[in-house]
Amino acid sequence: TTAFEVSAYQAEQVPQHQQMLNAAQYAERPVEDKIMTDLAVHQDPYLEQPQQPQQLSAQPPALPLTPAKGKKRGRPLKGEGKEKTEAEESAKKAKRTLDRFNGMSVEEVMARKLPDIITHNLDMLIIGINPGLLSAYKGRHYPNPGNHFWKCLFLSGLTDEQLNHLHDQTLPERYGIGFTNMVERTTPGSKDLSNKEIREGGHQLLEKLQKYRPLIAVFNGKCIYEIFCKEIFGVKAKNLEFGLQPYKVPETETVCYLMPSSSPRCAYYPRAQDKVHFFLKLKELRDQMKGVVRTQEVQETNYTFDLTLAREDAKQLAIKEEQQDPGYEETCAHGSQTEPQEQFGVHPPTNMGI
Repeated sequence: TTAFEVSAYQAEQVPQHQQMLNAAQYAERPVEDKIMTDLAVHQDPYLEQPQQPQQLSAQPPALPLTPAKGKKRGRPLKGEGKEKTEAEESAKKAKRTLDRFNGMSVEEVMARKLPDIITHNLDMLIIGINPGLLSAYKGRHYPNPGNHFWKCLFLSGLTDEQLNHLHDQTLPERYGIGFTNMVERTTPGSKDLSNKEIREGGHQLLEKLQKYRPLIAVFNGKCIYEIFCKEIFGVKAKNLEFGLQPYKVPETETVCYLMPSSSPRCAYYPRAQDKVHFFLKLKELRDQMKGVVRTQEVQETNYTFDLTLAREDAKQLAIKEEQQDPGYEETCAHGSQTEPQEQFGVHPPTNMGI
């Protein structure tokens, strides 16, 4: 062989040998890489690690987790909760008032007046202090379901069926009972009246009594009679006792009868069963004055209160004690529907004159 051929042969062998080495190197590298990755490599914490490029997020940044300033958790600031509660209560009260009077404001209701139900030849004239809001709104006397007037009127026998405020116009003709008030002005409560108004109302009441001359002027509450007694009779009433009073209306034969207020707010007689006795004695007085019961002359001493006699009266009328007035709402809803005669027991306090 020539030298040229040897050189060519070697040139061909070198690339092939180099290719074999390169192929072996590439074949062994994955194994070496795998072995190296399996080994625990110690990295120096002080050496800076290569930073990966950050990818920008398209989502908006998250809101801070801390609450905003001024809305700290815990108890509210002093006075803040109270003001909020008072505002809410005021709003609720205003809404209840509008609902109660069918959208009318208290000022509009107070502008109304309650007409008297009065005529000549009455057996008794029931005298209240002044119209309340519900009375003025409905135009009826004693419409409050909690008032004991209509219940006691029936239980005492002054009416032969359970009536309510819707029947007030019929009482003069059917039972000889009328209605009026010491003061005409409507107020949310009697405490809203001034003493001057009540004193002036006493003189107006006197004119009505002298004009219509009922047999009995029935004062429904002690306060109004105290002022009437002082203004008309010139006597400051001391230790007033319920029942027949010693003075007649001037220039008439009308007698005065004092009874506890029929309102459930009456301090001494808060229950209906405590007041029935006074209605019973009122009926007895009326019957004696009309000659229905011909007994001895009516005297004040005959009306001294006796607890034993009161209980006997309750037994005779088959009165049984109950804690509330069932049936009143139903009576108001169904007109003059008569309800069962479930009557009250009488438990007034002792040592109270009548």
